[in-house]
Amino acid sequence: MESKDRRGRGDEGVSAQDRMFVESWKRVRPELSRRARRLADGHVDRAEDLLSATAMKAMLFMRRSPELMTDPDGFLFVVLRHVFLDNIRRQQRERGVFDDNVEADDDRMASNTAVLSQSQRIELEEQLESVVRAVRKLSRDQKQLFGMRFVQELPYPTIARRLNINQALARKRVQLLRARLRRSSDDAGPLP
Repeated sequence: MESKDRRGRGDEGVSAQDRMFVESWKRVRPELSRRARRLADGHVDRAEDLLSATAMKAMLFMRRSPELMTDPDGFLFVVLRHVFLDNIRRQQRERGVFDDNVEADDDRMASNTAVLSQSQRIELEEQLESVVRAVRKLSRDQKQLFGMRFVQELPYPTIARRLNINQALARKRVQLLRARLRRSSDDAGPLP
């Protein structure tokens, strides 16, 4: 009975985050589908692959850090762009690995076949986790700024307009936010 109660409480927390994702997905799905088809050069199956990967990544991020979601609709388009770029990079790596015309000392081959080792992946995940912990400690205004600049990737003029400040001040606030996050993640150190 106790595990059922715990599961029920967990579902409530997740359902609010999932509801945010589902509502946003329903609103932007038609435009997101058009953009995915454009990115996939009209190939419906490739566009569907992009959309499914976008949905998974966006939903996982929204579950993990819902407090950073200031514009979930715009965030879905950012994730779609990142998924598309990741696919292109992966295809380039695969072509570089199997291309018989590429010389062994070709710089392109070296950059295309660079793959993270297991220890590099673990280190990267630890760094990401320390950043997430540092972001959770930020004030509401700082989280909003973090979301605008690093999640939605808004340009400084847009951030300044939304915050009702000038661009120089927006840049300074982002610079201070970066420094604070860097200090917090350095202080936290790697995960135990």
